[in-house]
Amino acid sequence: MAADEGYLLDNRQAEAGDRFAALARLFDPSTFRHLRDLGLGPGWRVWEVGAGGPSVPAWLAGRVAPDGEVLASDLDTRWIEPRPEVRVLRHDVGHDAPPDGPFDLVHARLVLVHVPERDRALASMVSVLRPGGWLVVEEADPALQPLACLEDGGPAEQLANRLKTGFRQLMADRGVDLRYGRTLPRRLRAAGLVGVSADAYFPITGPACADLERATVEQIRGRLLEAGLATAEEIERHLADLAAGALDVATSPMITAWGRKP
Repeated sequence: MAADEGYLLDNRQAEAGDRFAALARLFDPSTFRHLRDLGLGPGWRVWEVGAGGPSVPAWLAGRVAPDGEVLASDLDTRWIEPRPEVRVLRHDVGHDAPPDGPFDLVHARLVLVHVPERDRALASMVSVLRPGGWLVVEEADPALQPLACLEDGGPAEQLANRLKTGFRQLMADRGVDLRYGRTLPRRLRAAGLVGVSADAYFPITGPACADLERATVEQIRGRLLEAGLATAEEIERHLADLAAGALDVATSPMITAWGRKP
C-alpha cells in the first residue's frame, strides 16, 4: 500500500481534546517526574515541541515562573492555552528553522515518529540547547508491545487486538516508525549528547487507558472503514465493550530518553 500522507490523529477533530485529556492522565505524571529530576525550575527557558494539548505547557509554566519562559510549538496550536509564561508558535519541527535559542530544556512527547524528517527535527532540537542543556524525548513503541489487550482470551479482546492491528497498519502507511522509541538512546548519543539514559512506562489497564482507546478509535473510525480494516458493526461493538468496562486495555510502552549537551 502506498504511503498515505497526513497526520492520522488530526488535532482539528473534536475527539482530539478527549485524546489529549486521556494522554495527560496517563503520561503526565511520568513526564513531570523526569523533568523534575533534571532540576527544572524558576528561570529556565524551555521549548515544548509538538505541544498538542494544554497540560504540559501549563505545568512547565508553573515550574519556570516567574522569570522563565516556555515556547510551546505545534503545527496546530488550537489546543494550547496561552499564559503569561507561555509563548505559542505555529511551527513545523521537520521543516522550519528552529526558534531562537538557547534553551535549558527541549522536550517532545509523541512527536518525532509522526515527522517524516525526524532526523532533521532531532538535530534542530539539539542545535538550540545551551551547553549543559537537556533534551528529553518520549515516544511510544507499538512494535515492542502490539496488543490492545494482553489477555487475548475472548471475542471482545480479540476484536480489540484486530482493531489495534488496523491502527498500527494505518500508522505504518503514513511512514510512522513503529520501533522508533527503542532507538532513542542511540540517536541521542549520535547527536552528541552525553549522560544519556532512558526508561519506559507501561500502563496496562485502568479508566484512562480505556478513555485513550475510545478517543483514538473515534478519531480513526473513518480511516478504518475506508481501508477495509474494520466494519461499522465491529467498531460499535468495541466501543460498547469499552463503555461497559469489560476490557483491560493496555498502551504501548512510552520510552523516555534524555541527554545533556556538552
